Amino acid sequence: MAGEQVRLCDLLAALSVATDSGMGQPPEKAIRSCLVATGLARAMALPEEEVRDVYLATLLRHLGCTATAAEEAFWFGGDELVSRPAAEPADFADKREMLAVTLSTGRGAGWARPLLVARALVGAKEDERILRGVCEAGAALAGRLGLTRPVRDSLSQVFERWDGKGTPVGLAGDQITLPARIADVATQVEIFHRVGGVDAALAMVAERSGGWFDPKVADVVRRHGRRLLREIGDADPWVAVLEAEPDPVAVVDETGVDRVARAFAEMTDLKSTYTLSHSTQVSALATAAAKALGLPSREVRDLGRAGLLHDLGRIAVSSGIWEKRRPLTRAEWEQIRLHPYHTERILTRSVPLERLGRIAGLHHERLDGSGYHRAAAAAAIPTSARVLAAADAYQTLTQERPHRAAVEPERAADLVAAEAGRGRLDPDCVRAVIEAAGQVPRHVRVSPPAGLSDREIEVLQLVARGLSNRQIARELVISPRTAEHHVQHVYDKIGTSTRAGAALFAMEHDLLRR
Repeated sequence: MAGEQVRLCDLLAALSVATDSGMGQPPEKAIRSCLVATGLARAMALPEEEVRDVYLATLLRHLGCTATAAEEAFWFGGDELVSRPAAEPADFADKREMLAVTLSTGRGAGWARPLLVARALVGAKEDERILRGVCEAGAALAGRLGLTRPVRDSLSQVFERWDGKGTPVGLAGDQITLPARIADVATQVEIFHRVGGVDAALAMVAERSGGWFDPKVADVVRRHGRRLLREIGDADPWVAVLEAEPDPVAVVDETGVDRVARAFAEMTDLKSTYTLSHSTQVSALATAAAKALGLPSREVRDLGRAGLLHDLGRIAVSSGIWEKRRPLTRAEWEQIRLHPYHTERILTRSVPLERLGRIAGLHHERLDGSGYHRAAAAAAIPTSARVLAAADAYQTLTQERPHRAAVEPERAADLVAAEAGRGRLDPDCVRAVIEAAGQVPRHVRVSPPAGLSDREIEVLQLVARGLSNRQIARELVISPRTAEHHVQHVYDKIGTSTRAGAALFAMEHDLLRR
């Protein structure tokens, strides 16, 4: 990628597969939905500029999917990758349909199912807050990617309905952006077509026309849907989605590639309050260490990007596992051991990202062959991957996890050095990472973002970690009323109203360093 311009949609199409994983859907679901939406937009004779907004709003429809994954796993059966596929095609305005979805919680859980169903019934009251968080995160991340206002607005409206019975705002009719209305229909068409065939998809659209769906868009499906679905069924989705991109084809330079990688790093880290800024900090450590080791500039650049994207595969593993405080079962460990595999498979779909995938997929390998997912030994692990493994190991130790407290940097350095002594991590790479960590200067903000005070930054950090007002009060030794005032002031200043929005703001402005 050195000195080149890269097709933006080549990057976004590959990374949309990560959002498929986060929704518990098969790979290329977002791509197929995008093809349906783009076909509908062109059948409506929209200008290519508007077709582009439809294309991107559908391809990235679930960009905010990680924002509330942990909360959904807690409330709806312990595995959001099971509850989401059941909920996505359901009509949220139909109380009977939503009750059936809720009561399906915990199937296969045996004696624990009644407890899971009861929790889901309570959790249903959290729906609006959860959906608002998804919308805020999706729109914010689209902004990080430099996408247009119509695309950002569309991602903030993914749960609105034509009849005004949607959430979180309750927009109706033409108040909802056209890309959002088309994406809504196309996404459901893809699901019903995949599960039940063309007739099932067309019948679903006809039934929801004028309620959930814009009747004008539904009519286009009635007239052109059968042809569009036949054409999509005959095509390779990956090839077709790149061919379908509206003119002029969007390209990005190296700065643009970095921006895309950073946005998806933040999307990944948002999956848990325990991993906020993990990927960006691993990237910074690995980059500094690689420079100290004298690696070629191209390898340093690739390593920085691989560091940003190394945990993309975490999205494919349930938050119920990542957030678990008790020991993991053997089956759960197997899922965790596969997350580097998922990272590699997502990235290697795209030619510009393939080289990064080869590095990122090795970040849990160890020189003695005891790592995962390949159990590769020293000869199969290049220097860049060794640096990434050391940076990830060190930075992970310095962050709190559900099952343990954060380790102080000095102790983390000792533990990682001990791993090198056992022959598991490369000693030179570990030394470079430790030195890079020790050389990081105290983070000084000459002008705090959004005019936040030092106390408000403390509050923002706690909000980002998911603490309630009462917990914040205990942490800061202040009254709950004072904590509530601080939280509201923070939200007002940064222009958001959810934990996900606060976490993204904190990551963007690098406010989460220890």
